[in-house]
Amino acid sequence: MSRPPIDLRSDTVTKPTPAMRLAMAEAEVGDDVYGEDPTVLALEARTAALLGKEAALFTPSGTMANQIAVGVHCRPGDELICSATSHVYLWEAGGIARLWGVTPRTFPGDAGLLTLAEIEESVRPDDQHFVRTRLVTLENTHNRGGGPVHPIEDVRAIARWAKQQGLAMHLDGARLMNAVVASGIAASEWAKSFDTVSICFSKGLGAPVGSALAGSTEAILQARRLRKLLGGGMRQAGILAAGALYALGHNVERLAEDHAHALILAEAFSDVEGVQIESWPVETNLVWVTVDPALATAAEVAAHLRLHGVLTSALGDQTLRACTHLDVSRADVERAAEVIRGIEPEALAAETVVY
Repeated sequence: MSRPPIDLRSDTVTKPTPAMRLAMAEAEVGDDVYGEDPTVLALEARTAALLGKEAALFTPSGTMANQIAVGVHCRPGDELICSATSHVYLWEAGGIARLWGVTPRTFPGDAGLLTLAEIEESVRPDDQHFVRTRLVTLENTHNRGGGPVHPIEDVRAIARWAKQQGLAMHLDGARLMNAVVASGIAASEWAKSFDTVSICFSKGLGAPVGSALAGSTEAILQARRLRKLLGGGMRQAGILAAGALYALGHNVERLAEDHAHALILAEAFSDVEGVQIESWPVETNLVWVTVDPALATAAEVAAHLRLHGVLTSALGDQTLRACTHLDVSRADVERAAEVIRGIEPEALAAETVVY
């Protein structure tokens, strides 16, 4: 019997463990739209405390949490500042403009990480010809940048400037707990610089569904109305919230294993002629690589790896991503590294690739 593939496409592919499933099955539930689901209320309280905020709101996805934050802070005709490779701009189906009539103003950043020097002249004049600059969004860790942790001094400097300019701050913290574990800096300390913070439970933390948005009591009251507008008002959602609570209680510290595993994969890719790591050193659980066209396309490399039992994501003509998570063991990663080191022109040329 063949072994199951090693799935490195994303940390969203994790399956709930038996213990998490039991916690979900036994969850006490109520109607969350009426504010009567005790497990959802417990998760929201725990998330708010974790992030040092007054309140939090459970949402079905990180995309919804981020988009709600834009809706809370901005009005049609406003502008937000973000990295050109940020999730809120690149991978949320144009929600900034389609949902809220907000214009994104993007900056390259260093591996997607913005600095004050890059954006400090970006606020539009108070003039009828211009949009109104209202919001700065940062992402920590930064997915498309290769999973780097945003230096906290840079975050603090941007936050001080934003306050002086009258701008709100939102953190896309989809992988914030990876940043916490990698840096040793508490989640509440990271969140201190922001008016709102999103956090995802269904990536490295391993819950099957869900994110949360945290902020002031007033901001979360507004957010709750926008969640309903977007169809995110769930009913007996405690079954899902229980998985997120279990994840917070059991799966945070072990993220360090994912980071160590990602480094093994990165070292394997770096041994392959014609493959270059996009961001070094690899700090957390994401490995982004560029494939030299002289070797192959990213899709061809991904197909080769798939044939040998390793799943990765081709996310551009020459761009490939591998992502470690709790369903990938050290033995799995070491086997994947062996397969990766076997990438060579002769092997690729000998295979019949079916798309």
